[in-house]
Amino acid sequence: MPFSPFSPQGGRHELGQNFLVDRSVIDEIDGLVARTKGPILEIGPGDGALTLPLSRHGRPVTAVELDGRRAQRLGVRTPGHVTVVHHDFLRFPLPRHPHVVVGNVPFHLTTAIMRRLLDAQHWHTAVLLVQWEVARRRAGVGGSTMLTASWAPWYEFDLHSRVPARAFRPMPGVDGGVLVIRRRSAPLVGQVKTYQDFVRQVFTGKGNGLKEILRRTGRISQRELAAWLWNNDISPHALPKDLKPGQWASLWELAGGTAGGAIDGVDGAVVGAAGAPGVFRAGAGHPGGRASGNRRGVPQARRGRGRAVRSSTGSEPGRGRGRPEGS
Repeated sequence: MPFSPFSPQGGRHELGQNFLVDRSVIDEIDGLVARTKGPILEIGPGDGALTLPLSRHGRPVTAVELDGRRAQRLGVRTPGHVTVVHHDFLRFPLPRHPHVVVGNVPFHLTTAIMRRLLDAQHWHTAVLLVQWEVARRRAGVGGSTMLTASWAPWYEFDLHSRVPARAFRPMPGVDGGVLVIRRRSAPLVGQVKTYQDFVRQVFTGKGNGLKEILRRTGRISQRELAAWLWNNDISPHALPKDLKPGQWASLWELAGGTAGGAIDGVDGAVVGAAGAPGVFRAGAGHPGGRASGNRRGVPQARRGRGRAVRSSTGSEPGRGRGRPEGS
């Protein structure tokens, strides 16, 4: 197929390239993906450190690469069921069928990519190599962040392992972490936007602990709040970060929200980004027990345009990404 380059904003110095060279880490990520089912969507394949092992499972793989020269080289080195696409993942039209996401994520783009994925439909598992501190925060180590609490009713976040900086070339200034995100088969909360507005209100609210913060929202009576804190064995002086996903869900119900059911006006409709014709060349199977995510009202992702590079064979270690992210 003729190769037509995609033109991203900025130059090569903005790609944040750090190559993953540690075979044990590559094998670990490959093993985590091997436990899943369905087509694979890879973020930033680089020279194919993950792409080539993943291709050996025989499942359809679509690898989205921002660097045009690397995309072109990788496209001729991979087997026929692998499609390499030169595109910016943040603008790439995500597939509309169940799939798995995997990637060595650019550290400086972690939050942007994470938000894109959490807003998206249809993928059921994501295995991501991200900055260590970001992986810890997303998994709620030391307490939940507002972003994690906002999405915990729909996703489970699991910190799998720490990846030392020496696993990359060039070596970044921080370690990485393997984060596994799984879509819940049964969401804990019905509404998306109104629930997330509530979480934001609580996290940013003023007060000496949860009891005072929640009282100031005006959504829960003092009697109900005292009973909820007692029944959940939560101190009145606990902080929002101390709440677990199930506690957030029950607190949301107490505040007048709903658990499960039709969501934000979406009556069983599947909402998501349109797939680009010719990008995925094989059908998708059901994701092995995970929900395809037809219970969340999420806006369509922006459409993008890009060209696919078909492939043949080869093997070579590949790429990671660098520069730490502040969020």
